[in-house]
Amino acid sequence: MDEFLKKLPKLAKESSKETTAYFAKLKKKPPKQLDYMMQELHDTVFDTVDCLSCANCCKTTGPLFTRADIDRIAKHLKMKSAQFVSQYLKVDEDNDYVLQQVPCTFLGGDNYCSIYDQRPKACSEFPHTNRKKFHQITAITQKNIPICPAAYKVVEAMKNKIKL
Repeated sequence: MDEFLKKLPKLAKESSKETTAYFAKLKKKPPKQLDYMMQELHDTVFDTVDCLSCANCCKTTGPLFTRADIDRIAKHLKMKSAQFVSQYLKVDEDNDYVLQQVPCTFLGGDNYCSIYDQRPKACSEFPHTNRKKFHQITAITQKNIPICPAAYKVVEAMKNKIKL
């Protein structure tokens, strides 16, 4: 996995123009069964990708925290929500709550998340390659490709399987 992670930014950059053009076509005319096909591609890729051997998302990016995420995690940590926010989060330029720092504070040296069962919704859905109405979130997916080997593999498989 380490070797692939080192190559991933270059691979993503090399395929960026092709992916952008592909996603533009996808947005104009998404196939009728797109959500079903994306779920299938997502599942196939995740049968071969071990997130615990990577955790690049946790090491390089931070999720958005919703109010529900904050309250749930704070309760789990036996803290007040305001205390959780002041200790771990900041408000970004879009007025969203995000981590004060990366790698994620809750990521252990073994790549396990210490709050896994309470993790933010953005973490549990990452890399978002199986979300409904996938054609509406292609910009997010494109941002995730250089970070996530699974996102890269899903999109490459998608371009091969779903001809537009």
